[in-house]
Amino acid sequence: MFVVLVHYVKPLEEIDAHLAAHRQFLEEGYSRGYLLASGPRTPRTGGVILARAPSAEELSAYLARDPFLLAGVARYEVLEFTPVKCDPRLTAILNP
Repeated sequence: MFVVLVHYVKPLEEIDAHLAAHRQFLEEGYSRGYLLASGPRTPRTGGVILARAPSAEELSAYLARDPFLLAGVARYEVLEFTPVKCDPRLTAILNP
């Protein structure tokens, strides 16, 4: 399991110029089963993605294609963790 922190490195005007392409990219991640949840941080300084992938390398290869990264408007921080306890409502996604 991974938590991906997205850090904006450019003004919001530049972020917004790439937002539609970024959201389309995220849809691909949901379709492929990599992404479980995503959304902007509050305040809007970046985003957070909850992801599941076979390996950190495979997730990194997918993330490297994000329009935000390709345009140089954001950077990623990927945190891998092993969930050992969760709310029962999350059991199905944590133990597929």
